[in-house]
Amino acid sequence: MKILPLHSLSGIDVAESDRDPTDAELSAIDAEMPLIRAEVEELDVQISLLDRPATEWDTRRLRRARRKVLAARRDLTNRNGADAPEVA
Repeated sequence: MKILPLHSLSGIDVAESDRDPTDAELSAIDAEMPLIRAEVEELDVQISLLDRPATEWDTRRLRRARRKVLAARRDLTNRNGADAPEVA
């Protein structure tokens, strides 16, 4: 039995797929790290609640994690919006 890949690799240049990220890509990832960390924290809380009922403490943890995600998204959006040109 032959196992076929889900996606054809014929359209991808091998050199392109093996390249390291550029400085611009690393900067973009670095700028998004607070959001990524907040989302991971929220996911950790959600995973911890999968197999048991939520207590008041768990509800607070989840609410706090969601607020961190929203704040990180707001900060990232505002930072990116500062670079946008003015709309007349």
